[in-house]
Amino acid sequence: MVVLDARPLPENSTSPAVASITGEVGDAALVEGALVDHQIDVVLHLAAEKSVEDSMAAPGPHLLRNVGGSLALLEAMRARRVRRIVFSSSAAVYGTPQRVPVDEGATLAPDNPYGAGKVMVEEALHWYARCHGFATVSLRYFNAAGAAADGSLGEGGPDATNLIPRVMRALAGVSEPVSIYGTDYPTPDGTAVRDYVHVEDLARAHVRAVEQVHGASGEHVYNLGTGQGVSVRQVLDAAQRASGKPVPHVEAARRPGDPPAVWADPSAAARDLGWRAQRDLEDIVRTAWLWQLRNG
Repeated sequence: MVVLDARPLPENSTSPAVASITGEVGDAALVEGALVDHQIDVVLHLAAEKSVEDSMAAPGPHLLRNVGGSLALLEAMRARRVRRIVFSSSAAVYGTPQRVPVDEGATLAPDNPYGAGKVMVEEALHWYARCHGFATVSLRYFNAAGAAADGSLGEGGPDATNLIPRVMRALAGVSEPVSIYGTDYPTPDGTAVRDYVHVEDLARAHVRAVEQVHGASGEHVYNLGTGQGVSVRQVLDAAQRASGKPVPHVEAARRPGDPPAVWADPSAAARDLGWRAQRDLEDIVRTAWLWQLRNG
């Protein structure tokens, strides 16, 4: 495995990568060189800016990096005749769905530039499959969360803006209380509902997707989620059980671009990839808290 990332791997990394390249996915010359030098035959495209809030504040730079970088990657692949790709898409492509759970046939109507960018890249993959014979799999993550079972790998630091890392930092006393954005949604407890899926479950899905693009042509799209909706307050309750103490929090107004409730129908991934999420919310918050304790 070869990793290309804008940030270098830490010196104490346990990554199984045989090579680590520091640079931008939008650097076509760098990508082409990596494809040739390491004889790459499948690309896993995970690179993106993921903050919905930032995408709403500055949609131009956000789309330029996420969509422009993806197109540069696809052109580099085409030039070097690498035609298999697994793309990290997002449930944000659905926006506020007309019904839940949401399946892959639902209308794509993103509520924010982040989701719109994912739709644009999926559309590009469609045309690269049709025009250049690419085999593509787009994995529409719902809310990726959690950490390695032993706490060795996880998401944290001030740049991690998703709910669960923010909850963990607040519990550890290294950041301000968690803001609950919106307590008046039409949901059972008034807070937004999402489908949280453990990162180790997502990793297994990527292995299955790579196997699929090796053995099949055309384009495929799959939801990756548990099929269960969880509210913000339920996350805070689970975090209290894991840590033994209440989560410091404040209530705030809704954020622009946030839908009230979204969770997955993951049956297509079960049918075609043989994949199902094996870990639940308790596993997610327990491993995230362990990572926080180990890494501060």
